[in-house]
Amino acid sequence: MKLTLKLFASLTDYLPESSRYTNIVELDVLENASIGQIIATYHLPPKLVHLVLVNGKYIEPEKRASYALAEDDVLAIWPPIAGG
Repeated sequence: MKLTLKLFASLTDYLPESSRYTNIVELDVLENASIGQIIATYHLPPKLVHLVLVNGKYIEPEKRASYALAEDDVLAIWPPIAGG
């Protein structure tokens, strides 16, 4: 199944070189792949996976490992961000 992965801020370093400018990569994954599987595939450090949205909806940390993604979902992940 196809889905879109968007990584922001320092997490763009984990994308393929060709996707770092746009921060987006189109994925072809197994049916019902979980957010946890995508995080593991891209070797994202758990401490850097802070804000996770699927199609604009916040996914709570305790649900991410088992949350099943669907065809054409957009998975967006941000690291913790400090600012003033």
